[in-house]
Amino acid sequence: MQTSADLRDLLARLDRRGYPAYKDTRGAYQFPGYVLSIDHVQGDPFAAPSRLSIRVDGRTAAFPPELYRLDCQRVALQDELTRQFGRQAAQFSFQVKGSGQSGLISVSRCGQEVLERTACRLDPQRGGILLRLEAGFPANGRTINARALERMLFDFLPRCVESALLYARLDKARLRAVAQLAEDQQSIRQALPRLGLCAFVADGSILPRESGVSQRPMRGAVPFRSPRELSVTLELPHRGTLTGMGIPRGVTLIVGGGYHGKSTLLQALELGVYNHIAGDGREYVITEDTAVKIRAEDGRSIRRTDISMFIRNLPNGKDTAAFTTEDASGSTSQAANVVEAMEAGASLLLMDEDTSATNFMVRDELMQRVIHRDMEPITPFLDRVRALYDRFGLSTILVAGSSGAFFHAADRVIQMDRYVPRDITVRAKEAAQAFPLPADPPAPAEAPAFCRRPKASPEFRSGERVKLKSLGRDGVSINRETVDLRAVEQLADGEQAAALGYCLLYAQRHLLNGERDLRQIVDALEELMAREGLAALCESRSAVPFLARPRRQEIFACFNRCRSLAL
Repeated sequence: MQTSADLRDLLARLDRRGYPAYKDTRGAYQFPGYVLSIDHVQGDPFAAPSRLSIRVDGRTAAFPPELYRLDCQRVALQDELTRQFGRQAAQFSFQVKGSGQSGLISVSRCGQEVLERTACRLDPQRGGILLRLEAGFPANGRTINARALERMLFDFLPRCVESALLYARLDKARLRAVAQLAEDQQSIRQALPRLGLCAFVADGSILPRESGVSQRPMRGAVPFRSPRELSVTLELPHRGTLTGMGIPRGVTLIVGGGYHGKSTLLQALELGVYNHIAGDGREYVITEDTAVKIRAEDGRSIRRTDISMFIRNLPNGKDTAAFTTEDASGSTSQAANVVEAMEAGASLLLMDEDTSATNFMVRDELMQRVIHRDMEPITPFLDRVRALYDRFGLSTILVAGSSGAFFHAADRVIQMDRYVPRDITVRAKEAAQAFPLPADPPAPAEAPAFCRRPKASPEFRSGERVKLKSLGRDGVSINRETVDLRAVEQLADGEQAAALGYCLLYAQRHLLNGERDLRQIVDALEELMAREGLAALCESRSAVPFLARPRRQEIFACFNRCRSLAL
């Protein structure tokens, strides 16, 4: 390994040469207290920034093991260190001037959710820290400005490392609070099955967001308050007593007038599959971590999916036990989304009437009298929602604003009244008796068949160059194909979408042999990420991009939307 003095001498020799000469800096250099690795050097000042990594050994970082004793605490600590380093780097970014990306210093931009990222990884055995960052190597035009880079690497970066990655320089009370919050959140999540709940919303939570483009809590918003009938009291390891609304397993209906907070509650539950940072307002909104938001998705592709539970006897004779289409309708897409969620191991479905296909959800009595059931290939979700729970253990939380038919099927009805929830189950059930539904159709005898065994495409042979580009949370582009993820609403960060692209690429090269089914493939990907970290998805371990770990359910969703994947 070379020393920092070697790097300083090299930079002096490179000054004022052509920009490509910066590639000579690649390698690892020992600085006082850490190792700086220059993993990838941009070929042009206007290209994507260079990738660097910093390694601090456990003795130097000196974080007490009790801060990362649990896996959830380790992820929370990594998240906090990434944020700390980002705040420090922002003070120095673009302090040196030049063309293109000159002077940039940046790390992952963390949102309100606490996610495992490649940006920072703590070794749970030895306590060492690996932090990845991007830097724009300075240039005047396309000529190296080595003196400016020397200032970045020998002045700015050491100050960031000292202020953000060394326990001795950090706020001990803040770090302790981060670890305690993570343990409390895990305690709630583990308590849900034992209490027969699928979600919990603490009293005092702030659910509304600042705006449609900001996930920060809204100022002056009405704090959440549980209805007495659903109030649950928990004892947490650090917070102590915490009360809030427990949503029981089964079928729950959320109703109310427009703009009273129905969708706001559902959106909080959607993202309750992740832990949130302190001050977010949803720190103690905890949902079963396998919950899946379901919506209609016109135009998506579907491959060999058994949607016969909802759709059968199509006029064109098309097989719905292995349904395939390149351009799904609202009803077929939503049916496929439900079945694919079951395949992915979901225990809870989240739905909003506003984003659902009407003919998939319900058919009123008058329509059934005019168009008899025998003439309608769609069995609406209303007729299956009880069986999904009673037979398959799949709960549903549904926001409804226009159809009261679900009152009959619901175990619990919650009315949102000016952002305050009220339990109106008894009143809703009494009112529903005056509007009886037609006799239920026979319940499905068995779960849908899951036997898809994808095969690799020849264009993804190991060693061949593949162009992969993240499109934020909207999707990922691989060579000439774009995998559209806009309807996968529980993706919280664009780095998760990027990781899904690498999951696809890794699976194409190593897992898709026509023998493993889709669940076995996702199992293998999850085992790889748990054992070796997100970086294991990348062909090159030396220049790992910024990635955030997606859930199992989003991996399934990405594979199911990849049109080139032969399922």
